[in-house]
Amino acid sequence: MDINSIRLLATFGAIGMGTVVPALAIGLIGAKAVEAIGRNPEAASKVQTMAILAIAFAEAIAIYALVIALIIKFVQ
Repeated sequence: MDINSIRLLATFGAIGMGTVVPALAIGLIGAKAVEAIGRNPEAASKVQTMAILAIAFAEAIAIYALVIALIIKFVQ
């Protein structure tokens, strides 16, 4: 295996894990937020605010994974 093949596999791993894991986290956050709002409708605004903030942090992890994948791919 040459260095380009290893670099390609590392890029694939960073992108693969960096998109799948935050996507699952966002799905779980959304599901739990809807469940919490269903149980206590009066707290909907607080739950919605916290869910949006948590989703933003999970999405930031996906962006970090993209940056790492680009560094692996293009930096010698």
